[in-house]
Amino acid sequence: MYADISCFDVRKAPLRLERAEGVARLAFRQRDGASRLATLYQEGCAKIRLPRPLPGAQPEAILINTAGGLTGGDRLAFEVVAGAASSATITTQACERIYRSTGEDAVVVNRLTAEAGSRLAWLPQETILFDGGRLVRRLEVDLAEGAQLLAVEAVLFGRAAMGEVLRSGALRDRWRVRSNGKLIFADDFRIDGDIAKRLAAPATLGGHRAMATMLAVCPEPEERIEAVRDIIGSHGGASAWDGKLVVRLLAEDSLSLRHRLEPLLSFLLADRPLPKVWQL
Repeated sequence: MYADISCFDVRKAPLRLERAEGVARLAFRQRDGASRLATLYQEGCAKIRLPRPLPGAQPEAILINTAGGLTGGDRLAFEVVAGAASSATITTQACERIYRSTGEDAVVVNRLTAEAGSRLAWLPQETILFDGGRLVRRLEVDLAEGAQLLAVEAVLFGRAAMGEVLRSGALRDRWRVRSNGKLIFADDFRIDGDIAKRLAAPATLGGHRAMATMLAVCPEPEERIEAVRDIIGSHGGASAWDGKLVVRLLAEDSLSLRHRLEPLLSFLLADRPLPKVWQL
């Protein structure tokens, strides 16, 4: 027996799109003189891959969104813990893509914890915001005594090589970094509406299509500031104070941004290599 569907009008049926959701957690601990994986949890579209490190090298984790991008209503969360005296580098398999939304925001929450004496590098690849895309993203970091952090977030406003123009959309990006429970860095970026028009203003990006924010919490950052300014040249600015080094970068496109970010990150990583997925 077959159901009678002759009276069913697909145009009147409610549109219910499946949402992408993912949660992943990982932690590293110092054991037998090396940083080793202690916790690995993954659910939904959030996955983690752990390349085998070379002898003497620190572990590296690659975060993956198997949904292939995010759109309105999608939710993604990653949590990373670097145990006392451990060291780890976290990156992503590819650029995260934020596609057109019908109204809702895609939400990404990243939480990092670095315990006493640890070194944590948060180096995701760029986020690409497409026309009509809407993203709310939070980076929350808790550092213990003596913990070091290197973190970067880069955004591409459309793909310049494809001639894409962002006439609508929204991005809200919030950083909160605490050391021993005290807020030491807070940053908020928000843009919406006709993004291309807003980016053209001198007070925002002056017509640039790519940007990055980088924060290093490390000993004696003032000693590195001149070398950092030499690397970025006239394409951004850098400040160092109270154990922090902050860099803002602007670029015309993704390739130009990479050409400035890679040497900058390599310099600040010092004895740690830049993840292979970052290398052009």
